[in-house]
Amino acid sequence: MDKKTDRNRRYLTSSELDIVIPVYNEGGNIKRLVEEIHAKVNTPYRIVIVYDFDEDDTLPIVYKLRRKYGNIELMKNAYGKGALNAIKTGLYNTNAQATLVMMADLSDDPIIVDRMFQMVMKGFDVVCASRYMKGGRQVGGLWLKRTLSKLAGISLHWLAGIPTHDITNSYKMYSNRVLNEIKVESDGGFEVGMEMVIKAHFRGFKVGEIECTWRDNPQSISRFKMARWIPKYMKWYIYALKMRVSRSGKTIMARLIGRGTK
Repeated sequence: MDKKTDRNRRYLTSSELDIVIPVYNEGGNIKRLVEEIHAKVNTPYRIVIVYDFDEDDTLPIVYKLRRKYGNIELMKNAYGKGALNAIKTGLYNTNAQATLVMMADLSDDPIIVDRMFQMVMKGFDVVCASRYMKGGRQVGGLWLKRTLSKLAGISLHWLAGIPTHDITNSYKMYSNRVLNEIKVESDGGFEVGMEMVIKAHFRGFKVGEIECTWRDNPQSISRFKMARWIPKYMKWYIYALKMRVSRSGKTIMARLIGRGTK
């Protein structure tokens, strides 16, 4: 994030872990998700629910949940409607040691949150929940979307050296260090997680992954618009390849120069 953005951040009270959940009419899922987080996460946390409009059917449920759980914050999307702006709103307004982006559709299992946080405390700046590494898996979902996602993750791992097999998964945890240094340039949707990982890796931040199980929720309405967002993902895919080629070229040149001076 740039310095101007950082100066304008409306920080929440400091916490160890903020769990940012963008929502759009998730009234049918949010209660179960909050209960799952409460049952499975032992790290001290706060849930930050980011919504677009006051009529969102998630809000009445959240008001009731707040009477039971005192660690839920509601935050209105500050950058315009949509998933990208909701995620940006959450990331820009946290001052926690670590911030986790999690979907509200029950696809992400909170069982790995404590391990993700422990990795951040051990020095990782981005921790990616990975469906495609050894031990990870994906249950359900559209075949084409699943195939393209897996192909992107595995190919960038081997071709560009990205330290995760699952770069497109939005389920990621970020250290406060990396959030203060990286400016989000994405202008589409969920590709922001891909952008953050690529930029973090090539700027020398420590990126890691942890196996996860992703489960499709047939009752949840998917807001992933494939035709619209694939070009957004391709932008960062090509960016990663260019960065790898540029870095490799500089390394080769440095070695040649070094040999020439001997």
